[in-house]
Amino acid sequence: MDSAHAASGLLLAQNRFAAELRRWRELRRLPKKQLASAMGYDPSYVSHIEGCNLHPTEGFARRADAVLRAGGSIWQRWREFAAARVTVGGAEPERPPERPIEPGQLIVERDQASLEHHGGSYQLRMAKRLRNASDSVVTRFLIRIAVDRYPGQADRSNRHYRTNPLTLPELDLRAWCGDGEERGAEPMAWEAKHDRDSFKELWLLFENGQGKFPLYPGEATWIRYSYTVGVDKWGHWFQRAVRLPTLRLSVQLRFPLALQPVVWGTETSLARGELPLPTPVRRRDEGEWACFDWATDQPLPQARYRLEWRFRNPGEVRPER
Repeated sequence: MDSAHAASGLLLAQNRFAAELRRWRELRRLPKKQLASAMGYDPSYVSHIEGCNLHPTEGFARRADAVLRAGGSIWQRWREFAAARVTVGGAEPERPPERPIEPGQLIVERDQASLEHHGGSYQLRMAKRLRNASDSVVTRFLIRIAVDRYPGQADRSNRHYRTNPLTLPELDLRAWCGDGEERGAEPMAWEAKHDRDSFKELWLLFENGQGKFPLYPGEATWIRYSYTVGVDKWGHWFQRAVRLPTLRLSVQLRFPLALQPVVWGTETSLARGELPLPTPVRRRDEGEWACFDWATDQPLPQARYRLEWRFRNPGEVRPER
C-alpha cells in the first residue's frame, strides 16, 4: 500500500471515529461540555476530537464508550483507527488530554441514596453503578461517613462527639457487589482508612472470605452498602459530594408523617458558590410515610448537594413497615 493511500485510510478512520462519537453523544443528548465533564477531560479536547484536529487516544475511546454506554461501538472505531495508524507508520505521538482521569478512577453511572427515619435512628442505603473507564484494575472503593449534630456550631459539635463518638460497631456497615439484589450479590469486606469521632473513611473491598471479584477495565457493576446512625449523632441534613464523574444522582428521604417534615436543599460548587438545588425536591405520601425525592443528571464535578429538613411536630415516631 502506498503512503498516499495509507494516509487517506487513516483520515477516513479518524472521521469515522469522530462521527461515531458525535452520534452517541447526540443520542444521549449530551453537549460537548457535559460529556467532557463526565469523562474528566477539558471541554476543548472533545471539540478537537470531533473536529478531527487531534487523534483520539485509547484512554479517551474507552472512557467515551463507557460514559455514553455505546456497547463497544466507539471502542471498535478506535481499534480501526489504531490499525490505520500502524499502516501509515511514523504517525505523530498521541497528545494526552488536558485534564485526564487519574489511573484507577471510576465513572459513576448511577448514584442512588436513601435515608429513612426510624424512631431513634436513621437508616441509610447507598447504591452505585460503577464503570471502570480507566486502564487499571479496581480492587477497592472509598466511602465517607460524616456526622454533624449541630451544623454551624463547630465547637458544640466537637464537644458532643468527644463524649459521644460515632463508633464503627454501631454503624453496622454492610456492603454487597453485583448486579443482583443483596441476596444475589457478593458480600464485600471492608477496612478502615480513617476513624475519627465524627468522620469515617472506609475501603470497600472487591473481595470477601470466599474469593475476589475485582472490577476490570471496561467492566461495570453495582455496589450497595447500608449503615445506621442514631438521631443523637446525625443532624437534620444529608449531603452528597460528587468526587467522581457522575451521570445521574438521586436521593430519597423518608420520614414519619406524624413528624410533619419540611425539606429543602442547596448546591455548592467552586464556580457558583451556594445556590438552591437545580431541580426541585418532590414530595409524595405513602401510608404513614412522607417521601421526598430529588434527582439531577450530570451533577457538577466536586459539587456538594445538601438536603436539610425540620419537623413541625418533632417527636420520636416509628410507623409500622
